[in-house]
Amino acid sequence: MQPVDLTTLRALQADLTRSKENRDPLLPARLEWIQQTDLWTVILGLRTLKTRLCLLLCWHPQAARIHLCQPPAKGPDPFQFSQVLQRQLKGLALTELILLDEWERVVDCRFAPRPGDPPQRHLYLEVMGKYSNAVLVDEAGMILASGHGVSERQSRVRPVQPGLVYEAPPALMDPIPTLSEPFSQWQERVALIPGPISQRLFRSYRGLSRHLAEAMCVESGIPPQTPSDQLTTHAWQALFRMWQDWLTRLEQSHFEPVMTPTGYNVLGWTGQGDAAGKDPSAPKADLHQLLETYYQAQLERESFGRERHRLLQKLSSLLKKLYQRRQQFEAMLADSTQADNAKQAADLLMAHLHLWQPGMTHIELPDFATGQSIQIPLDPEKNAILNAQSYYRKHRKQKRAQEAVWPLLETVNQEILYLEQVESALQHLEPYRDPQDLSTLKEIEEELIQQHYLENPERISPKQTQPEPLTPHCFTSPSGFPIWVGRNNLQNDQLTFRLAQEQDWWFHAQEIPGSHVLLRLPPGAVAEPEDLQAAADLAAHFSRGRLSDQVPVVYTRPKQVFKPKGSPPGIVIYRQEQVLWGQPSRAATALLESNQSHHLSDVGTSVTSTSSPEEIGSLEGSGSGR
Repeated sequence: MQPVDLTTLRALQADLTRSKENRDPLLPARLEWIQQTDLWTVILGLRTLKTRLCLLLCWHPQAARIHLCQPPAKGPDPFQFSQVLQRQLKGLALTELILLDEWERVVDCRFAPRPGDPPQRHLYLEVMGKYSNAVLVDEAGMILASGHGVSERQSRVRPVQPGLVYEAPPALMDPIPTLSEPFSQWQERVALIPGPISQRLFRSYRGLSRHLAEAMCVESGIPPQTPSDQLTTHAWQALFRMWQDWLTRLEQSHFEPVMTPTGYNVLGWTGQGDAAGKDPSAPKADLHQLLETYYQAQLERESFGRERHRLLQKLSSLLKKLYQRRQQFEAMLADSTQADNAKQAADLLMAHLHLWQPGMTHIELPDFATGQSIQIPLDPEKNAILNAQSYYRKHRKQKRAQEAVWPLLETVNQEILYLEQVESALQHLEPYRDPQDLSTLKEIEEELIQQHYLENPERISPKQTQPEPLTPHCFTSPSGFPIWVGRNNLQNDQLTFRLAQEQDWWFHAQEIPGSHVLLRLPPGAVAEPEDLQAAADLAAHFSRGRLSDQVPVVYTRPKQVFKPKGSPPGIVIYRQEQVLWGQPSRAATALLESNQSHHLSDVGTSVTSTSSPEEIGSLEGSGSGR
């Protein structure tokens, strides 16, 4: 994730403190409300003479930033820091927003009763990577509250606690870059110690971030890892021109925010070489919207990866215990299969009591049916009748164990099948593509909470939560028919039992956990063999057998699919099925091409991504629904 650097903060300060075309000045602005949305983010509701706006201040370890944002959704705000802000900043206005030092990443938000009055409160946002923080200070310089407290045990140099005097973070000791520095002196400083050119730029001066140094090299046509002692004179001059361009833009507050292949840039550098991809007539991107979009997507991606890993770890632990329990039950059943042998031994002993002699440890007796000799172990301390009674007791015990273990084994197998189905859905959620993946992940978590595999952290009944809109994978068959693929067990049940029509075809990998696949057909339409094969390939790919060359896939009409009473989501039984051999690799190749060109075409498979909740809603009305 690209961190907010000094250049971005200078661009934000310039944008927030000056009026732009078709926009009134943003400051001063009256503070109307404060809401803290998580441990690291506070949103200030501001009102100017003509408009209302929201200012986001975030001290997240990887995404510390400040920018305008959309109003947050109303929700509980139990954070102590925001409550202190509300008490201390009530009735004040944000009059100034400046950098505490021109070359340091500390933003000073100043609050006063009215414009022109001396500030009564300072809200410092320290954008320092993992050391980022937000600190509220009064007019005397005393700390009133902080987003992240730092005790004297954590830092003897600079503790941050209420009641202490606020001290700015220690300044860097590197030289400050200037436009007046000649090329020879600049080159000598950067090339003093050999190393990758981007690293040498980053370590030679203040005010640069690693991302900015790399972007400067790329825009100059130089690979960032090129050793500094291997640069040609022409390369040094090209790099110095970009260096001067950066300093000129900082001095003139001339910024052009753009998205790049690796993140974003506020200097108009596209990351594709000098002047490449620049269109002077194209409208400039809004800096605040760009930052909000980028960091929201990056934080969602990180949250998705973290939550997905947590759920997979939980499922792995549950399945490991269930596999061990199933092994124990199977061992008990294997022992119980000897019940008939115990009864046979007892019957033979009772029929040949006259052959027993005291002290015998075993006896060989002919089998009733075959006449073959059978060796029967004996307890030498018991007579023949007592030994026979022991075998009868063993027979009864083993029969009871068999009757008791079979239902338990069936329950464990059903539980394993369900959890493997959930695990398969989680495995198919990699890599992260869009916010729908995060919504699907939350649906899986809610499903596991409903099935009592996870604790509800919010202690809220699932019935109180609003259902998420249905967002399955949607593709198009070679003949143009929609193919829907459930992304989790809840969606599988919705596709199969709520949205499927009687003319559709239902697909699932045979006896393998996987997604439910629905080939949607208009009334009267007939699916061609290549349409069925395309759906079978997708059913094979979205299953636990996707690494196999071929996977057997069953398909039938939706009315032949039933849900056993009391079964968890995603578990069904079916009848009158037919079998096709699906090829996961063919569907995977088609999906890869779809990600690149939004169109899939392969031998026997042609799939085009067409998913949208609106399309799903419009198709529900066709045919006679189940």
